[in-house]
Amino acid sequence: MLTTLNTSYTDTRAADLAWALGREPLPALATLDLELAGAALQLRLLGASHQVLLEEERGSCSETVACIPGSSTPLPLGVAKRVGDWEYEFAARVEVLSPGSFAGRAQELLALVRDHPHGLAGVFPGSPHAFTALLAQHQEGQVQWRTWHAYPQDGQLVATWTRVGARVGAGQLRSSGDGFKPLGARSAASSTRVGDEG
Repeated sequence: MLTTLNTSYTDTRAADLAWALGREPLPALATLDLELAGAALQLRLLGASHQVLLEEERGSCSETVACIPGSSTPLPLGVAKRVGDWEYEFAARVEVLSPGSFAGRAQELLALVRDHPHGLAGVFPGSPHAFTALLAQHQEGQVQWRTWHAYPQDGQLVATWTRVGARVGAGQLRSSGDGFKPLGARSAASSTRVGDEG
């Protein structure tokens, strides 16, 4: 699903993004409710990026990646932790692209998410390439989602990947490799820790 967000940018650079677990639902500009193998998942587009709410018989999980006033947790490169009876894994990276490459990638990702039954994307006014997009799936007993946050003025595309599943050994959880290959994405021109460009 693709929508135009009736708001201005509030997270204007990749370095403004922060990550948080367990936050209450924040006001959303658009939402998509999904049922994935018994898990209720809500994808939420915020004026300041995204939030994902997961409810399942083992409990709940809330992930927020946004410009959060007063937050002291910048966007990490990776997180692995227990959330109730779940194992939670998160990874993020920044791709720095030339204007031509950025436009092509933006169109590719928006087309991918727009046509996917588990996808939600919002374009910000002022630029067709300023967007936030989320895509969810259920695979091998785990709920996964990927997000993209586009900053055309800086040529930066922030990609995140999250996996939540029943608690297992760390080796088992990572047996499929790093898993961080955004759908439809080509290799990055360069990658940096979020905030290094700021």
